[in-house]
Amino acid sequence: MARPPFSINRFRIIFIICWLVILSETIFMLKWYGGGWGWQVAVIDGLISCLVLFIFCLPLMNILRYHTPRQKYYFNIFIWCVFITGVWLLVTHWLLSLILEQYAGYIFFLDQSQILRGSIGLLLTGCVALVTVIWYHWEEQKENEKRKQDAVQLSKEAELFKLRQQMQPHFLFNSLNSINALIGTQPENARKMVQQLSDFLRGTLKKEETQWVTLREELQYLGLYLDIEKVRFGNRLKTLIESDALTNQMKLPNLLLQPIVENAIKFGLYDTTGETLIRIQASDEENNLLLKVENPFDPETSVSSQGTGFGLKSVQRRLYLLFGRNDLLVTEVNNNVFTTLIKIPQAEKINEMK
Repeated sequence: MARPPFSINRFRIIFIICWLVILSETIFMLKWYGGGWGWQVAVIDGLISCLVLFIFCLPLMNILRYHTPRQKYYFNIFIWCVFITGVWLLVTHWLLSLILEQYAGYIFFLDQSQILRGSIGLLLTGCVALVTVIWYHWEEQKENEKRKQDAVQLSKEAELFKLRQQMQPHFLFNSLNSINALIGTQPENARKMVQQLSDFLRGTLKKEETQWVTLREELQYLGLYLDIEKVRFGNRLKTLIESDALTNQMKLPNLLLQPIVENAIKFGLYDTTGETLIRIQASDEENNLLLKVENPFDPETSVSSQGTGFGLKSVQRRLYLLFGRNDLLVTEVNNNVFTTLIKIPQAEKINEMK
């Protein structure tokens, strides 16, 4: 998109400077090529001619600001310029005749120079009109582009919010079913799970207020989720989280890890009866936060190798909306271990999107 080369204040300053240059040139031309009059006549003639034309150009600029014509109506601008030039000639001729009539031969010089004055005046008003149309066209384009960008941003935020909301019912229903199953056999664990679920959902509501969090904050929130899952699965669920001081301070979109880990638990525990270790590793790779989530699976009963879970799709969609890239989430299968790799760009990229 074409943008104005400078701000409105600079435009006004340059506009005034241009008129001062025109005034200076007019005075020197009248002094050296007018009719042999002194500086007084040249200055008075130049000041009145340029000042009146400048005043007459202001309403033209104001009209074009609020009524910028389409291409087929550009001829109307020419008519306006001719009209303003004609009125300017009449007014300046009357003023100069009234003020400088005592100078012999000046009125004759003034009458003889009307055609030249009119040509110069029409050229100047035309230039003012052209610059005004171009400037406000630039401004209109910039405003339209800003509205489009705002609309796209609102659409992205709405879709991100929708994705986060879609993930919560899936987990909530599973937790409620587990609580229901525990009420009869393990009421203490059921009460514990209700409290943990309450803390988890309260944290979710708080996290909706911000889009970016540190890895430390994300892991603390993930711990609430894992506490709930450990009540569901008991000793079958084991977790190992590996991070350091550097990666803990790196940032990522909030609520990003929970659906990934939920996907790992789903395909690592649902079809098995033994212990399952979910491993989460964080590392710094060329100023990117690299997250690796690993879970074992049974290839005969699990479909994890297909990577079609809603959690993975939702995370991949979020990353695309935030970074415009489809290569930030990849999955691998090696020796019955399913691995999800997530890369989160840091530094300037995150600062732009906060």
